[in-house]
Formats: sequence, C-alpha cells, structure tokens
Amino acid sequence: MIDSKYQISQVRRRLGTRTLEAGEAKVLTISQSYDTTIEDLWDACTNAERIPRWFLPISGDLRVGGAYQLEGQAGGKIERCDPPNGFAITWEFGGQVSWVEVRLIAESPERTRFELDHIAHVDERWGEFGPGAVGIGWDSILLGLANHLASGASVTQEEAMAWAMSPEGREFMRLSGDLWCAADIAAGADPEQARAAAARTLAAYLGEEPPARD
Repeated sequence: MIDSKYQISQVRRRLGTRTLEAGEAKVLTISQSYDTTIEDLWDACTNAERIPRWFLPISGDLRVGGAYQLEGQAGGKIERCDPPNGFAITWEFGGQVSWVEVRLIAESPERTRFELDHIAHVDERWGEFGPGAVGIGWDSILLGLANHLASGASVTQEEAMAWAMSPEGREFMRLSGDLWCAADIAAGADPEQARAAAARTLAAYLGEEPPARD
C-alpha cells in the first residue's frame, strides 16, 4: 500500500466559488497525477466492474441521462460524458444535492492528471464543518485510486474500514483535515472559524466527541 504521508503530499487542494442560479456555491478542487495513460484512467473511473476495486460497488444506467448509485453512498444523474476527457454528475446524499465534475488531463503519453471539482451550496452544514467534510473523503478516494493504479489490486470495504480506523488511517485523516483547513484559510475564511470547523469534521470522521461550538 502507498505510504499515506507520501500520498498526502502528491495531492493538490484548493477552494473557490461559483455563482449558481440558487446562489453562491463553494468549489472544492482536488487533483493528482498518476503514471498511467488517459485511456486507462478513464476506464478506472467509469468501468462499473473496475470502480469497486478502489471505491464502492456501483449500479445504474451509466450513460448520459442515466442514474447511478454508489453502494451506501451518493447517487445521482450523469449529466455529461466526454470520453476520455471527463464527466459531470449530480451528487445526491442525505437529502442534499451537489455536483461533481471530473477532468482527465494527459500530461504525457504515460502520465495523466485526475482533477475533480465538488460544487456545493453555502449552507449551515458548510459553516459547521467546512471543506473537510467532503475533502477528507475525496482524499481517501484518491488514495484508493492511487493504490489501484500502482498495483492493480482490489481492496474490500472491510479492509478499507479497518485501515481507516488504524493509527495510519487516523493520521491520514488528520493530515488531510489540516490541509483542507489551510486551503479554507487561504481562500479567505476566518482562521479561527476554519480551525473550529476542521476540528468538528475530524471528530466526526474519527468517531470522537466534537468540540463544543461557541
């Protein structure tokens, strides 16, 4: 398995904004380059038989206009598909709707950058938890993708959960949370509020008692 601290250092993270019809939205961007062709990375991200090897089992009509469902996680609609360059989907979970846009960029014939935007409305949940609420999850997903592309191996959900609760997994989430907090502050968030939101998010991921809100 790829060293988690090395993996953390290979990922770029940034925050921005976008204006939607319903109002202001935050745009969380995460990206990483992999030693593989754009066609192989596209297949890893869109092949229903391959996605469960590094993410979650997926079902549905995986074409434009179709619906997808990740087992135990988000579902939604496939809004755009441009093989092998990218796709766009809705991300519907817990009664909330956000959007995910994926871009694959060939940096050389054998190296490709995966770049993902997660676009979410600014609401009370964002104020309470900040970008780490989805950012830590996406960091974990990119770790799974990196391991799969490097070795071709599959990881079961039981193995993934056991690793997440191991000392290495917990440290990985702490490092990810710290970096998303730094990205939040760099994007203009109040430092004290950003650190408090990051602490609440990390507690939720680790199953710990969250710090009290002021």
